[in-house]
Amino acid sequence: MENIRKAKPEDLSRIAEIMVFNYRLNFYPIFKSDSYYFIDLGVPQIMEEYRPFIENMWVYDDGAVKGFVHAENSEVKKLFVEPILHGNGIGAELLEYAVKNCGANFLWALEKNERAIKFYERHGFCLTSERKPEEDTTEYLVHMKR
Repeated sequence: MENIRKAKPEDLSRIAEIMVFNYRLNFYPIFKSDSYYFIDLGVPQIMEEYRPFIENMWVYDDGAVKGFVHAENSEVKKLFVEPILHGNGIGAELLEYAVKNCGANFLWALEKNERAIKFYERHGFCLTSERKPEEDTTEYLVHMKR
């Protein structure tokens, strides 16, 4: 976990870029909202939205920021890796860091995001029977705990 460090304000543009790419790749096919994914969801907007949370964010940085985790109050709130680097262990390292160093032991995942659910299950998280609506959508989030 030598490549994981506390996020700094100057990381926000990279964090936002990683998040925007992942949202478009993983969630646009489910929600199909052109106005949100191609107008409202942009790097400048995400940078400002996440600026207040920088104290609870860590990045994977081996010379370039390739992923990040936002963990707060025992919850993994966000975990994203540059899409072209999926499968290289970066997400696993970030998740392990959040569990060990932030006490992260639960999260909410989009029910239709089967790939993410399988990833979390491989890393010790289990689905609970709890689910809740994703705000302003017809989709659901599922609760996962360690």
